Amino acid sequence: MSNATKEPFYITTAIDYANGAPHIGHVYEKILTDAIARYHRLAGYEVYFVTGTDEHGEKISKAAAKAGRTPQSFVDDLSQRAFKGLWDRLNISYDDFIRTTEARHKRYVQGVLQRVYEAGDIYFAEYEGLYSVGAERYVTEKELVAGPDGIKRFPGDKDPPELRKEANYFFNMEKYQPWLLEHIQTHPEFIQPVGYRNEVLEMLREPIGPLSISRPKSRVPWGIELPWDADHVTYVWFDALLNYLSAPSSKGRPELFDHAWHVIGKDILKPHAVFWPTMLRAAGVAPYKKLVVHAHILAEDGRKMGKSLGNAIDPEALVSGYGVDAVRYTLLREATLSADSPYGEGILINRQNADLANDLGNLLSRTVSMIQKYRGGVLPAAGALGEREQGIRAAALSLPERIMTLVRDLKVNMALEAAMEFVRDLNRYIAESAPWTLAKNPDPQSADAEKLNTVLYTAAEGLRVASVALEAAIPGKARALREQLGLGGQSYTLTPAWGLIAAGTQVPGGPVLFPKPEAKAESTETAPAPQPKTQPEQKGKPMTAPSPAQPTEPVAPAESDHLISIDDFARIDLRIVEVVAAEAVAKADKLLKLTVKLGDEERTVVSGIRQWFTPEDLVGRKVVLVANLKPAKLRGIQSQGMILAAEDEHGNLDLLGTRLDLPSGTKVR
Repeated sequence: MSNATKEPFYITTAIDYANGAPHIGHVYEKILTDAIARYHRLAGYEVYFVTGTDEHGEKISKAAAKAGRTPQSFVDDLSQRAFKGLWDRLNISYDDFIRTTEARHKRYVQGVLQRVYEAGDIYFAEYEGLYSVGAERYVTEKELVAGPDGIKRFPGDKDPPELRKEANYFFNMEKYQPWLLEHIQTHPEFIQPVGYRNEVLEMLREPIGPLSISRPKSRVPWGIELPWDADHVTYVWFDALLNYLSAPSSKGRPELFDHAWHVIGKDILKPHAVFWPTMLRAAGVAPYKKLVVHAHILAEDGRKMGKSLGNAIDPEALVSGYGVDAVRYTLLREATLSADSPYGEGILINRQNADLANDLGNLLSRTVSMIQKYRGGVLPAAGALGEREQGIRAAALSLPERIMTLVRDLKVNMALEAAMEFVRDLNRYIAESAPWTLAKNPDPQSADAEKLNTVLYTAAEGLRVASVALEAAIPGKARALREQLGLGGQSYTLTPAWGLIAAGTQVPGGPVLFPKPEAKAESTETAPAPQPKTQPEQKGKPMTAPSPAQPTEPVAPAESDHLISIDDFARIDLRIVEVVAAEAVAKADKLLKLTVKLGDEERTVVSGIRQWFTPEDLVGRKVVLVANLKPAKLRGIQSQGMILAAEDEHGNLDLLGTRLDLPSGTKVR
């Protein structure tokens, strides 16, 4: 698709409620959204990225009073210092930062309220029900969860809901329930991942009732007044959600909303998936294009984070200790949308050292060092490309489309893995080519000299390609990498290209791209277990899915020992199984815990395939299981078998299965 024919790309985060400092969940959402926005800019889309702060409501009134400040001064400080300040430090490339206390937003909210009121979808009534101050909405008994003390609360609230009876204005939300149910059923991409879509469909199979959209000004004075009744202020959700329209409309670009993706946390699924689309329908606005829902970030030990638990992460301290790009990359690589993901300093250090220091940083250092040592710091022109160089060039040309397909499918972690696999292949290429040996030939006209030039150019150009493929995650370091290659501040697009570095470019080098931080003292408890060394796999051939199930390094077999008899093969019990549940394993970046159905039996299998598959990719899929493998305990989980997979020459992994609709338990022979 050419740039001229690409539709605009409008993406938003949830605007943050300005009643306290941002936490690591806020940080992940902004980095995830920023990466998606940056990838689309790199691919040539016109991008409009909005974030901001939600500044009205009862909780803010109470927090400001507790701090001895006016609500306006309280939110001014938090919005600009705590939120916008941190996003700027994290290199979040928003195009608009909207605050719900801005005049442009207030005007838009009152205009929509008046329109919906005049259409007859807002009415005045008295209501009694359970009110969650934390969620700032009425909740149902069904939504409450009993705590350790036996008291029922709305999830995330410190206090139980209050029984309130008051006269408010109500939006006739239930009128639009049949339409919303049909829209979600006929637009499977509307809410992603699929698990959250199913959750919303379950909500809509029961009555949703009306939505209270005002609060008496005598009780909650901090809000936007209703245009027809100044004694009431707008309920915070009817106010806040409209920022997704008020922002582009204030720029004269309301049509951008036709392309909107909203990125939110799972804890605010109902307001965004039920309240918001019905509000849009009542206002005569077409619904947004996609709701992208992410799960929570957990502590390294898999527990929920919280100040009261003493395991909360301070984002400012994390960035100060490890750098912006290390935090950005490791969060994007470790977190998945559909399952809560553990994260912390130990996990960050392991991922940074493995990917950014050992793979990317080492590749840059050795490439620059060899260009300076063997060619006086001047990048030579490549000679004739051999089969290996042609393969690297082909991989580089296919990488942009591969990455953008994964990004559009909301698999940012896998897009980064695709880029890192390209980096790892460049490292393998240098090791195979042994440029240090080629450099021993002093004849500048020799075949060795020409080959050395080709290796050096291929490595440098490959690094340029990798810098673009990784730029959405590590924008600062990607630019620093290119500067070390002599490319200055030049930027590139994420499009198929090879050979863009001019021969003769001076390669100045620079400091270590990602210095290794010291491992934490407790890293033996939090770091992923060491993976076993294995023999190189023959590409395209069946292999067991990567897993630490084999505890020892295999010994290379003698030439006559690799054959097995039919009796040996008969001892292996291969079965078709159906994956009925899947989840990420805490503190293990490669592992997924699968529940598989083997006939009438259910088994648990731990498999090292998390970098290729998210849990929702696997549920319902039929795969091949080694059913009589001796059970092994991995990360405290008893694994009862091993699923089989195959890998191509690009490192793409797929699970072995069958095109036949065979029942689970069918024997493979």
